Amino acid sequence: MQPNPLLGVVFHWLGGLASGSFYVPYKGVRKWSWETFWLAGGLFSWLICPWIGAFVLSKDLLTVLHETPAKTFWMTYLMGALWGFGGLTFGLTMRYLGMSLGMAVALGYCAAFGTLVPPIVKGEFADKLLNHSGTSVGGPIVLLGVAVCLVGIAIGGFAGVRKEKEMAGKASTIAEFNLWKGLAIATFSGVMSACFSFGFQYGGPIHDLSLQHGTDPKFAGLPVVVTILLGGLTTNFLWCVLLNIKNGTGYQYLASHVREEHAHHGGTGGGEHGPAATGAAAGTPVDLKIPVLGNWCFCALAGTFWYFQFFFYQMGESQMGNYKFSSWTLHMASIIIFSTLWGIFFKEWKGAQPFTKKLVVFMLALLVGSTCIIGWGNKKSEDAAATLKGAAATTVEAVKDAAQSATEAAKNAVDAIKK
Repeated sequence: MQPNPLLGVVFHWLGGLASGSFYVPYKGVRKWSWETFWLAGGLFSWLICPWIGAFVLSKDLLTVLHETPAKTFWMTYLMGALWGFGGLTFGLTMRYLGMSLGMAVALGYCAAFGTLVPPIVKGEFADKLLNHSGTSVGGPIVLLGVAVCLVGIAIGGFAGVRKEKEMAGKASTIAEFNLWKGLAIATFSGVMSACFSFGFQYGGPIHDLSLQHGTDPKFAGLPVVVTILLGGLTTNFLWCVLLNIKNGTGYQYLASHVREEHAHHGGTGGGEHGPAATGAAAGTPVDLKIPVLGNWCFCALAGTFWYFQFFFYQMGESQMGNYKFSSWTLHMASIIIFSTLWGIFFKEWKGAQPFTKKLVVFMLALLVGSTCIIGWGNKKSEDAAATLKGAAATTVEAVKDAAQSATEAAKNAVDAIKK
């Protein structure tokens, strides 16, 4: 299959749209604590949807996983488990740095490590990104796109800090703001979250086995996603169950009524990666009924949206040619673009000063531009490779024709001598 990097960018945009949108259905969850709805949605994100997708769209899934070397399988699984730690500590980043600055720092680290570490570890950085060998003409362009993305993320963080100051009228609205502790946790979270990208690197042999069994190249990464998410499921399952036990919320999954101390929990309470507040609001809640079916439906929808980010991610990666590692930057940029647009839709930037809003627009322009630059760099390299391949094929044909002509001439000469 001839890679099409521009189509890959579109796939990554679709993945970013899914990731930037997945948390919206959780806002409809009522009377469930964070750990309950996070695990309920996670069953669809990390278990049900990946296996359905891989069974339907890839060939011989169980055989492929059975034939996978043990080291490959367990290293890919481990990367998923480590990614799970990154997701769970993401909430602490928000706690100590605030939403805007915390997300910018954590995703900035995640984008940088997830994109640049694989070619560095493989010893390909100089050749593929700096074009030292002269065979990767699009490499410097891809590196420029990564740099533009990181600058855009930094500007987004700066805009977030300005918004928090402007809307509060004081230095910080974060009760537990701690810059150095927050930066340390954000570093850990960003590096661990980048392990999902490393999982795709370790899972390369699984991808190749899937191709050998006849899977369409666009879907050959689905068995890799299954393996990575088994690791992620392990980490998140254990953490959520521990919180269910600690907070006494394990009954909520099937219960028809919630206990009074948990009645104020729900999809709009608490952070994405931390339990909802445990203190009851003033007054005794009147309605303790849990909309069980509705909650499960919202969680299923959220979990399915979440899974689609990596469904489209592996499709996009399949189109990036020799620069598959650049997919991670495209993914991070797309997530921030669409999550910011949702923030604008929900009026999260209402009340910010005009200059701050201009910074947000500038950030979005840089991030969109970075995805286009990376796509252009990939396309330029693929075109050069195709031209080189075509020239080589032409040379081979010319050599064959010359050899055939020489053979015929020699044969004619021999025939003439015999006569």
